[in-house]
Formats: sequence, structure tokens, C-alpha cells
Amino acid sequence: MSNPQQLRYSKEHEWLSAAEDGVATVGITEHAANALGDVVFVQLPEVGDTVTAGETCGELESTKSVSDLYSPVSGEVTEINEAVVDDPSLVNSAPFEGGWLFKVRVTDEPADLLSADEYAAHTAG
Repeated sequence: MSNPQQLRYSKEHEWLSAAEDGVATVGITEHAANALGDVVFVQLPEVGDTVTAGETCGELESTKSVSDLYSPVSGEVTEINEAVVDDPSLVNSAPFEGGWLFKVRVTDEPADLLSADEYAAHTAG
């Protein structure tokens, strides 16, 4: 399993793209998608909602369990991935591409986000 080097990662298994014009993309990692099993439902924040780094902002439901979704940064949600709402299995099949979850205009980014290598070490233990 390889984590894209250009992304940053939270210890709660979310990934964050570099911000373009202040807006970053959020998803869950392949590690998290595999641990969840087949995702059958996603509950995402609404466009216009304010999310807070480290706080719950949605849920992912799989055939195994329900798991909280945490925001890796603080900011305002600018877009949600309607394709994932319609077909939650995209989280499993393409967690770093078509399975992204939402976009956020970042107002605050915690200092403890991990690089791809740091995240790999975090999940190896």
C-alpha cells in the first residue's frame, strides 16, 4: 500500500491535499478504507458548514461498522463529492482519486499532520 507523497495525513487516517487558492481536498486513506471494509454509506458535512481540525464532521458506514470522519483542518466546506454519496464504494476502490470526500477552505491547519512516510510508520505499528 502506498500513500501519495504529495498529500499530508492525520493520525485519524484522513488525507489532505495541498491547498489550491486556499481550498484543500479531504479523503480517507487506503489503510482506513481497507480496515473499514466495504463502505455502503457516507454522511458528509454540508457545503457552508464550518469544520474544526480533529473534530467529527461525518460518518462512514461499512458492512463491518460505523466510523467517525474527522476533519484534518479547520475551515468552511466548499464542496462535497456527490459521486461518493451516490456510490460509497468509491471510497474503497479509489480512496486517493474519485473517492475523495469534501473540499474545505482552510482557515487553520494543525502542525501535527504527517508526511506520507510518517503516516506509513504510524500505521505500521
